[in-house]
Amino acid sequence: MKKLLALFAFATLIAAPAWAATKTVTLSVPGMTCAACPFTVKAALSKVDGVSKADVIFDKREAKVTFNDAKTSVQALMKATGNAGYPSTLKN
Repeated sequence: MKKLLALFAFATLIAAPAWAATKTVTLSVPGMTCAACPFTVKAALSKVDGVSKADVIFDKREAKVTFNDAKTSVQALMKATGNAGYPSTLKN
């Protein structure tokens, strides 16, 4: 019985990363004023640990970001764009 319990506990610890969810959010980045701005925003978002994809659309002034929510958060994404000089907000 103890071996079974230990095995269950071990399996639970190994499976913990599987509980993390991949999320996609859209950030409004109104400060992008030129065609070069999206490159800076994308670079800033891509440096955030847990971000797997960042698509920045200049015409819409937005960034679609796919990330692992166990490694980062929407607040961290907004902080990254803000630190790059492009404050952002979560778009509904």
